[in-house]
Amino acid sequence: MGLLSLPLTPKGNKESLQFKILPNIAEIISDLKKIKPSFVFPILWLIISTLLLTIPGKAFPKENWLEKIWFDKWVHIGMFAIMVFLWCWATLRMKLDKEKVKKTFILIALLWFAYGIGMEFVQKHLVANRSFDSGDIIADGVGCLVGLIYSTRRFIPKQH
Repeated sequence: MGLLSLPLTPKGNKESLQFKILPNIAEIISDLKKIKPSFVFPILWLIISTLLLTIPGKAFPKENWLEKIWFDKWVHIGMFAIMVFLWCWATLRMKLDKEKVKKTFILIALLWFAYGIGMEFVQKHLVANRSFDSGDIIADGVGCLVGLIYSTRRFIPKQH
C-alpha cells in the first residue's frame, strides 16, 4: 500500500480498492530521475526565488541608501531576467524548430511575468510584513523582457 493509501471496499465487492492520495517515495524518486538535467538549474532558481520573495519583511535590512538606489527593483529585474534566461536555455534541449523556440521563449517570459504578479498577491496576503508593490511588478516585467531579449539574441540564430 502506498503512502497515505486508503483501503476502500465497494458494496458487493469483497476485493479492496486502493486510492492513492500521495505517491510513495520510490515513485517520487523515479519521477525526479525523469527530469532532464537542463531543468535542474531553472528549478533550483525557482526555489531560491520563491524563498526570497516570501521572506518576511522584517528580515530585510532597513538601510536608507538602498532605497535611494532602488536596490529592491534591481534585485527583481535581475531575478526575473535570470529566471527567463534559465528556462529558455533549458527548453533548447527539447530540440524545437526555430519558430517554436521563439514562441516558447515568449510564453516563458509571459508565464514568469504572471508568476511575479502572483507573488505580489502572495506577499500582500500571506507573508508577514510584506505588501503589494506595483513597482515590483514593473521591475519583474522589465526583468522578463531583458531575459527574453538576451535569450532570443543568444540562442536563436539570425537568418541572413
